[in-house]
Amino acid sequence: MAAARRLRPFGELEAAIMERLWDAGAERSVREIVDALRVRRPLAYTTVMTVLDNLFHKGWVTRERDGRAWRYLAAVSRQEYAAALMNDALATTSDRAGALAKFAEEIDADDAEVLAQALACALAQRRREAGR
Repeated sequence: MAAARRLRPFGELEAAIMERLWDAGAERSVREIVDALRVRRPLAYTTVMTVLDNLFHKGWVTRERDGRAWRYLAAVSRQEYAAALMNDALATTSDRAGALAKFAEEIDADDAEVLAQALACALAQRRREAGR
């Protein structure tokens, strides 16, 4: 079995750009993203364009031509990205059961309830699939 590729968390600007794309839920041009980001800090158009190009080549965004410009769309959801980070963190330990148990101890009660419900649904789905 091939070793899984380590997931590097987004840098600060990558994360800010992805947040804008996730919030939009639709394709956005570089100009639209620059304008949204400028509310908090001044950024050069070319800087944002370069980061979006990098995110495209890493597979985090898709793009489509719109005249001479590109329009970008998140290729994965926030939830998929967060789950990938959690799976990657779990892969760093040889004691997965211990890490999962410690995680379960440390999350707050509301998150623990959501996790319990999600696990119950996932297990039921796997049982249904196995019974086919």
